[in-house]
Amino acid sequence: MKQTLTIPQKIRQLLLILVPILVAQVTMFSMSFFDTVMSGQASTQDLAGVAIGSSIWVPISAGLGGICVAVTPIVAQLIGAKRKEDIAFKVNQGIYLALFISGLVIAVGAISLDSILDLMGLEDTVRRISHSYLLAISFGIPALFLYQVLRSFIDALGKTRVTMLIALLSLPINVLLNYILIFGKFGFPSLGGVGAGVASAITYWCLALIALTLILRQKSFRTYHVFGRLFGLSIKEWKEQLKIGLPIGFAIFVETSIFAVVALMMSNFNTVTIAAHQVAMNFSTLLYMVPLSISSALTILVGFEVGAGRHKDARQYSYLGMGMSVGMAGICAIILLLFSEQVATLYSQEVAVIQMAQQFLIYALFFQLSDAIAAPIQGALRGYKDVNVTFITAFISYWLIGLPAGYYMASYTPIGAPGYWIGLILALAVSAVGLSGRFLIVQRRHSAIG
Repeated sequence: MKQTLTIPQKIRQLLLILVPILVAQVTMFSMSFFDTVMSGQASTQDLAGVAIGSSIWVPISAGLGGICVAVTPIVAQLIGAKRKEDIAFKVNQGIYLALFISGLVIAVGAISLDSILDLMGLEDTVRRISHSYLLAISFGIPALFLYQVLRSFIDALGKTRVTMLIALLSLPINVLLNYILIFGKFGFPSLGGVGAGVASAITYWCLALIALTLILRQKSFRTYHVFGRLFGLSIKEWKEQLKIGLPIGFAIFVETSIFAVVALMMSNFNTVTIAAHQVAMNFSTLLYMVPLSISSALTILVGFEVGAGRHKDARQYSYLGMGMSVGMAGICAIILLLFSEQVATLYSQEVAVIQMAQQFLIYALFFQLSDAIAAPIQGALRGYKDVNVTFITAFISYWLIGLPAGYYMASYTPIGAPGYWIGLILALAVSAVGLSGRFLIVQRRHSAIG
């Protein structure tokens, strides 16, 4: 990364970091996309079972995995400050912390999973599929969190093409395993939606092993000596990483769990409604990969510039990212408007599911603008290591405003199930406004510095 760049050069630098991240994010999400689509082709019960299982797993994996993301701004600022010698220790402690978290998740899940599913009043078949899907996923949890740390290290170095290639290598493995295990090919039993969970767990291990191999063998990574020596566990360093990682992880958990809670509340409706909601939410999440990728790119670039003391450049990258995100949101909204029927047909052949999913997809149009503003701001703030207000804003927006409003509209007005979507739209809008205010405060604080 050059020290002084013009605006066109900054745009090019942003794109060089962003495009591989976007490809990697879309590829990683495509694993969930293919889990859902291929399970839906097995049966509506399998689609609903995977939907419920995913609604429990996604916020947990995203939130706790978000703690590992703390490695990105930490390493990015160390590189900007030319403190290369400290990086190996930081990454090692991140790995220890990730493995500890994974063990904690598995232990808590073993104790509480049955009770959670019992509270939901699911059909017996859907409950069985959800339980077995999550049990299968659990075998891949340590590998997934390990990969999160390794990926954060690689991305912080600006080597985003590497994580893109890792994701591209892993996707066909996941799709092939889905095909074999969901539908029972090549002599394997037909597992339905449960097969998607087994395939995901195996893929998580593939991701971790590929990343580990590259870090050990490629010269550009070996120079950091990440595995050059065995560091002892440092509680002090864990506290430092958790100081950054916990607000990031909690903010991600608060945001993703609200979508999960809505999905669980949808279980009060029939299986068709659960399936249709999952269709619309799954595709709108795919579109969310665009602002999310811009957010990740800004964390790297802003963190690097702040570490180097170039605060004017950090501000410019922030605004360029936001402008790019809003422009892409317009394109995504047009895609949803024009092709809602075709999108719904990808997931299910049942007419009732397709028609209801089309209605939900129209609501997803309104997600795009708020996400386009909020996500890049979150990424820029993480680059500054300013993470606490993001968590508070997310909690207020989603849990104190969006969820109560959605529950009221869905339960006490003729709107019904779409009321939850309206509540989510309200939460996203409030979050975007709150984060914008925080971003302006941070910008003014640094305006006198550079």
